[in-house]
Amino acid sequence: MDNASFYEQVFQVVALIPNGRVTSYGVIAAYLGAKSSSRMVGYAMNDAVKAMPPIPAHRVVNRNGLLTGKFHFSTPTKMQELLEAEGVKVIDDKIVNFKKFFWDPSVELDLER
Repeated sequence: MDNASFYEQVFQVVALIPNGRVTSYGVIAAYLGAKSSSRMVGYAMNDAVKAMPPIPAHRVVNRNGLLTGKFHFSTPTKMQELLEAEGVKVIDDKIVNFKKFFWDPSVELDLER
């Protein structure tokens, strides 16, 4: 699979993350059958700014709930601002009550892959 098609699959999953929920790079990679490709999911999120329709990349964080992708937004605080606008509290670049907001596509989605 080439990067473009992998990115498109990542974008399809990320587009389904509900408002006010978050998931991790690794969980998306595992859902797509590429468990060791969490870094590639991160690269896809870096490219998400070019995607049409827009992809809610702010809802993808690391496995501990840290906003590791925040520097790829228009300002270093934009990711946090977008999450907080959806009711997700962030302190010191980490989601408060991460498990409460966590969305796992392998549990929540019944998609054909």
